[in-house]
Amino acid sequence: MQVQATAKWVRVPARKARLVANVVAGMPVADALSTLSFMTQDAANDVAKVVKSAAANAESNFSLEPERLRLLRIDVDGGPIIKRYRPRARGASFSIFKRTCHLRAVVEDSLERPGRLRARPARAAAPAATPASPAEGAEAEEE
Repeated sequence: MQVQATAKWVRVPARKARLVANVVAGMPVADALSTLSFMTQDAANDVAKVVKSAAANAESNFSLEPERLRLLRIDVDGGPIIKRYRPRARGASFSIFKRTCHLRAVVEDSLERPGRLRARPARAAAPAATPASPAEGAEAEEE
């Protein structure tokens, strides 16, 4: 069963929150929380709050065991931008954009899945080298 928690209008840019969220996606909740506690980024605190909330929702609302919970994914969407202006020389002003984001953590109660959920596919072998010009190809055939 999948259970989610949402935090809206978090005062962290979505790009910075995604960097933190991608590190812990697919981990068991206990491992994800311990990893987030040692991360130096400010967004790690906000991501940890959402993960704790999703785990608490699963435990209290659906009576799921907290040891079996896995962090299925963390969605980070851009929120509204708070726009401010800073006065500059000769009556000009520069824009200041204070970005926000919406976080959604989804936890699942099965630990049977192996490793991380988003495994990268194996890369295909590089194609064989071909001669750049017809003259080089003719020389290779003569030898």
